[in-house]
Parts: sequence; C-alpha cells; structure tokens
Amino acid sequence: MTAHPPGPFWTGRASNRVQWLLAAAGAACLALGIELAVDNAWTSGFVPLLMAVAGCLAAGLLILYGTLAFVHVAVTIDSEALIVRCGHIGLPRRTIRLTEVTSAQFLPRITPQQWGGWGYRWRPEKGTAVIVRRGEGLELRLGDGKLFTVTVDDAEDAVRVIRAHLRALAR
Repeated sequence: MTAHPPGPFWTGRASNRVQWLLAAAGAACLALGIELAVDNAWTSGFVPLLMAVAGCLAAGLLILYGTLAFVHVAVTIDSEALIVRCGHIGLPRRTIRLTEVTSAQFLPRITPQQWGGWGYRWRPEKGTAVIVRRGEGLELRLGDGKLFTVTVDDAEDAVRVIRAHLRALAR
C-alpha cells in the first residue's frame, strides 16, 4: 500500500446543466434511428433507409458523447500532479505533473465564446482548455510555454494550493 503524498490535497468540480438539453437531443436522434430501423416497412428502398438510420444513429451517438463527456469536470490536485477528468466516465482525462508547471493563475471570468464553445478546446494563441461552463477557472503555464485552462468552482483556492506545491518543489 502506498501512502498519500504529503502536502495539501484539493478537489473541485464544475458542471453545466444546459448540456443535458443537448444530450436529450442526441438521445432523440438515436431513438429516431432505432425507430426508422425497426418500424419502417422498407418500401422506399434499402439504401436510402440504411443511410437515414446510420445518419441518425451516428449523429445521436456523437451528440450524446460530446455532451455527456462535458456535463461536468472534476479536478484533483496533490503534491505531484493536477488531474482533470471529464464527464461521468472520466474521459477525456488529462494529468499535468506539477514539475511541468511554471505558474498558476486564477481567472475570474472564462466564457465558452473565448474558446469557441464547450468541451476540450485548443487554440494556437491560447493553448488547451476544458470548458464546461462560464465562470471562474484556473490557467497553468507549462515549462514548454503552453497554457492549460480549466473551468472549476473555487479556482482561487486551487491556485493557492498549486502555488504552495510549486514553492515546495522549488526548494
């Protein structure tokens, strides 16, 4: 059994209830695809019906995964790393070792418009982000110059914990 590393431990979450509406739309597309496949007389031809069914199923699955994966985010910080887990199954997941972090900053207002929407985002001039809602978050500057941003509740406290760990690592 391994012992928990010394130092402060922090966990936080952020969620977005609006994404449940989008998930419902994905479920409706999926249900339509199943309905077409099961209850259709197939009189209009095999290929058009197959394309409609495949299109509805694919759209439904993509919308469902895309929204459910980013309904909430969980962030964990210990003395070694910051771990970000998205959605109910924790994927996508990102682990950033604190030895790679040069600084941490509290951002009081992050909006999806700044990043081009919700989800796991990348912008050449801004870096990578996990955006699940508007509001506060934190930004890490990594040793290679790249930035990582995540929206999370109580981000100011998270930044304090990260800075404390960075000071301890600098000694």
